[in-house]
Amino acid sequence: MAQATQMNVLDITTPLRVEHDKKRRQFSIRLNGSHDKAVLLYEYVGKKTVDLQHTEVPEAYRGREIAKHLAKAAMDFVVEEDLKAHLTCWYIQKFVKENPHPHYLEHVLH
Repeated sequence: MAQATQMNVLDITTPLRVEHDKKRRQFSIRLNGSHDKAVLLYEYVGKKTVDLQHTEVPEAYRGREIAKHLAKAAMDFVVEEDLKAHLTCWYIQKFVKENPHPHYLEHVLH
């Protein structure tokens, strides 16, 4: 049992790297180089509009602000690409509420 727990320990000295796969429309973070990964999924619902739909972090890694890195990367993408965003995902709604930067808020559709 101790081995299984040890495999799920996130090495806090390794910086989290968010990858953006535009073809699959997802942001992801590989966790400890394993097959586990956290993901944020989105879809284009118009030419310049995305729906940030779902964020998922494996249960063993929850509570470590991994989803926060995904949400920030997604919102930064929305701003950089000058898109509008529907925030279907409750976690992204929470992230924007806790980080009400004008450059995020002006891109959110209500």
